[in-house]
Amino acid sequence: MTDTPRIADILARMLGAAGCRHAFGLPGGEVLTVIDALNAAGVAFTLARHETPAGFMAEGAHHMTGAPGVLVTTIGPGLANAVDAVANAFQDRVPLVVISGGVDAAEAATYTHQVIDHVALLRPITKGAFHVAVPGAAPALFAKALTLAMAPPYGPVLIDIPGSVAAAPAPALPWPRPARLAPAAPAPGPALEEARGWLAAAKRPLLLAGVDALNDGAGAVLGELATRHSIPVLSTYKAKGLLDEGSALALGGAGLSPLSDGALLPVVRQADCVILAGYDPVEMRVGWRDPFAPGARVISIGSAPPTHGMHGADLDMIADVGAGLSALFAGHEGRAGWDLPALAALRAAMRRAHGAALDWGPAAIADEARRALPADIVATVDSGAHRIVLSQVWDCPAPRTLLQSSGFCTMGPALPLALGAMAARPGQRAVCFIGDGGLEMVLGELATARDLGLPVILVVFVDASYALIELKQAAMQLPRAGVRFRGTDHVRLAEAMGGQGLLATSRAELAAALRAGLAETERFTLIACPIDAEDYRGRL
Repeated sequence: MTDTPRIADILARMLGAAGCRHAFGLPGGEVLTVIDALNAAGVAFTLARHETPAGFMAEGAHHMTGAPGVLVTTIGPGLANAVDAVANAFQDRVPLVVISGGVDAAEAATYTHQVIDHVALLRPITKGAFHVAVPGAAPALFAKALTLAMAPPYGPVLIDIPGSVAAAPAPALPWPRPARLAPAAPAPGPALEEARGWLAAAKRPLLLAGVDALNDGAGAVLGELATRHSIPVLSTYKAKGLLDEGSALALGGAGLSPLSDGALLPVVRQADCVILAGYDPVEMRVGWRDPFAPGARVISIGSAPPTHGMHGADLDMIADVGAGLSALFAGHEGRAGWDLPALAALRAAMRRAHGAALDWGPAAIADEARRALPADIVATVDSGAHRIVLSQVWDCPAPRTLLQSSGFCTMGPALPLALGAMAARPGQRAVCFIGDGGLEMVLGELATARDLGLPVILVVFVDASYALIELKQAAMQLPRAGVRFRGTDHVRLAEAMGGQGLLATSRAELAAALRAGLAETERFTLIACPIDAEDYRGRL
């Protein structure tokens, strides 16, 4: 870095001030100055093997640090490769700063190699997309982008910066700074008093927690209020762990399981007051349209007006979820009248229905892993049939201990999420649950794990099938097509990529393999767990 700050140095220093210490991506000539500036500012650039996994690594880092994730791509195909991760950040409310190498307008007018309109490409799936055309505008645009990324509801932003602009001298201080937003509480008044009256009159209040409660850090408030007033908590997959799922009040996660819906939706319909704590049905299947009982009062607390159309509420509070809950419960002394032993029995029956007590199968693998692994391990899970089962069986003691794509439900994020989390929090152990189909989408990132010396544990559900799609195909009475593939020797694959490869065909073998994985300090461990695609039938 030169003695005179460059435009790229302004961006890097702003990211550093926001708490960012890691950036992920792939280099290109257009972003070399940006990468140099990031490293100089203490934001270490990590090389991934593909831009989409790099975006999920950035998300994994965010979940461990609270700072925005940072993804760096080069022009054209580099940014286009990242679209999946950006769209996921948009639907899953992840603050992701995407920095792409842009093209000067004068050059683009006469040179078309790899040139596409980056802003137009990402505008529909970002909170803001900024092309930095001239150096003088850069500081203000950087501040706007960072403000948008971290303003509720969180989301991705694009900063498209040509190499010549990135290398240009920075304007004199002071530079604009991103806004610092204080948590917003609901205003006192008749609406809040009416909601308190609904809560006071309720016999069976229910808390339904979602991604905004996670992002607002509302777990402590939610857990304290639920415990004090004996209110059950049902969460989306993203919100698992906001209340320790070892609690008798935790009903577990809901989202994509028709089997669980059959047990949980009747509980929701028994509630006479439902408090939506940062809940957005973007994570839910269509069966969650209008799930509330006629006459039940529904109070929604969230960071943005609900526009989903899945259901309505009697009152929508636009507020920080923790502050909103505190205001709603101020002065409340009641205790809910739920039959808690019956709810505990219901949850135990759900686990059995998913197959957690079987000798082997998808749920048994998740159950055995939960028994064998430390409580504070960070788990990640890929999209697919195994994710639906695991999300019901895997108990989370705290938020952000099970990471997944639940709004966008894309395939491939589990391994890079785990790597990003481990890179951002040295010493953190992580286990990645992934299907064999999803693994083969991101095989290159095994090399990233090897090169970074990250001892991630991969538990691979090996059924040589896109099992969830195969079940849907069968339900439509269609012949099987395009869902089966030839098997891979995962043990040899792991060894060829520089890791430890193990095979587990029973609970005892899996427990031993997990112990071997935990004993590794620099080498990844891949545990292949053969199952039959038919094992999912009736268990989802």
